Amino acid sequence: MSGVMTRTHRKQSLWLAFLLHRLSGLTLALFLPVHFYVLGLALRDSADLDGFLALTDNPIVKLMEFSLVFLLAVHLFGGLRLLALEFLPWHDRQKSLAAGAAALAFLAGCGFLLRAF
Repeated sequence: MSGVMTRTHRKQSLWLAFLLHRLSGLTLALFLPVHFYVLGLALRDSADLDGFLALTDNPIVKLMEFSLVFLLAVHLFGGLRLLALEFLPWHDRQKSLAAGAAALAFLAGCGFLLRAF
């Protein structure tokens, strides 16, 4: 090996599922201050809240909302995958379950997007 680390594990789909779960968690954590700001607007002045909510009719904001719902679903299903890895016996179909979790997350986001438009 001569001091060179191999990173073949990063080519596996389960590592990509881990990475997506980690990135979705970080993105959701970055969203929380924005969410708390909007909640503060609701408590402080309804006119400020109405002005902010008028922005949500913008198609770009709707796509951002889709991304948020998608990331939330990815994080939820990724967490369920981790619980399954922790408490259930290993099976060869773990990769299929990870792909199914990503598909369910995408469908949840698309369902939200269709209702938004």
